[in-house]
Amino acid sequence: MGLYSFYRVSKPSGNTVPEAEVKARYTRLRNRTFWGATAAYSLFYLCRLSMGVVKKPLIDEGLFSASELGIIASAFYFVYAIGKFLNGFIADYCNARRFMATGLLISSVINLLMGVMGLADGYVGLPGWLIYVVFVLLWGFNGWVLSMGSPSGIVSLSRWFPQSRRGTFYSIFCSTPYIGEALSMAVTGSVVAAFGWEYGFIVSALGGFLGVGIILASVSDTPQSKGLPSIQEISGEEVRPVDKMPTKEIQKMVLKSPAIWVIAISCALINLTKYGLMEWGVLYLQGGRGYSLETASWIIGFSAVFAILGTVGAGWLSDVVFKGNRVRPALVSGFVALAALALFLFAEGDKVMMAVYVSVFSLAIGVLYCVVSGLMAIDIVPRKATGAALGVVGISSYMTIGLQNIISGLLIDRNMTADGYNFTPVAIFWLLAVLLSFVIPILNVKKLNS
Repeated sequence: MGLYSFYRVSKPSGNTVPEAEVKARYTRLRNRTFWGATAAYSLFYLCRLSMGVVKKPLIDEGLFSASELGIIASAFYFVYAIGKFLNGFIADYCNARRFMATGLLISSVINLLMGVMGLADGYVGLPGWLIYVVFVLLWGFNGWVLSMGSPSGIVSLSRWFPQSRRGTFYSIFCSTPYIGEALSMAVTGSVVAAFGWEYGFIVSALGGFLGVGIILASVSDTPQSKGLPSIQEISGEEVRPVDKMPTKEIQKMVLKSPAIWVIAISCALINLTKYGLMEWGVLYLQGGRGYSLETASWIIGFSAVFAILGTVGAGWLSDVVFKGNRVRPALVSGFVALAALALFLFAEGDKVMMAVYVSVFSLAIGVLYCVVSGLMAIDIVPRKATGAALGVVGISSYMTIGLQNIISGLLIDRNMTADGYNFTPVAIFWLLAVLLSFVIPILNVKKLNS
């Protein structure tokens, strides 16, 4: 069996499920696929955020500077951006189960290798330039394989859920980054504090291997591959003329859509700040507020719980409270996120208040992220091009995140004083990104509704 045959979307099963059993079998397989993909995708983030937890130990050991860590992180995001775009288009044609499992398996191996390399350096003393080059290359490649996760999960969602129910379940799936963030900050942060940064990568790898097992045990590619009718037939959903067009033609339409590019720019700015806090929040609390690694990790990790609530509630808020309007919840959540982030970065307060500020920010940014990057995008594209839409959004987002890491690292490095860190320039940079992220969709309502 060649690679193309192995990864292409599954063919319909020759064993058709009897009509009387269709509903029960569909519900069971759909739920198992959804929850399996959701749980596994949270572990993608365990393998992805390990670098954010170990930054200060790496700086303290003199292994890397903040600027060098920014370049390592940007290598991940630049490659991830290209991968998210290409893999988004590829995923529309692929077996979601196999594609998703492959990405997480390779990422787990990469995290394991980085941890082992750190341990080897402790025993034999490797040249600093060699460690730096290997970290850039490995972390960059990690970006490619991890970019296989989100498109696979979203394509799987579109294959198993009718459009009328997709918003609610998509918002739950969108919460997985925050679950992964909470796990990374709590588990990886505790392991690093107790045993060293090398073991942070190793424990992340173990979590990734667990995720691979979950995918293989629970995710099914399509209803048809299990002998079931298509989701349109099961749900009674109307098949539009565009749904009958070849996937390639629909993907071309997506690329030419102004609305998709408005969403892509807005999502890029949301992610700039969101990942700014994910990647540099622990360092900010340590260097700017004087907290220990463990306390800083727990504050950022605790806030992820509220991001989960915001993301999960976004679908309900948009569908029920705002009657399907996507712009209004983006406006409200954007203003709340801006105010809370300003308080977190500039207001006085103890660690409890810091946790409150960043948690409110996470709650609001969770709503904003889900509404803009997910619901707006999938609302305006046909099912066959879901992966393509996420690819367009992804490449703009993660190119911006890569630039964010370089710019944030430089702003932190170049504004250090004899007394320590000065985070004011980077704080203003993050705040401006939040402001523009919700202003842009509001100024382009006509494009989004056209």
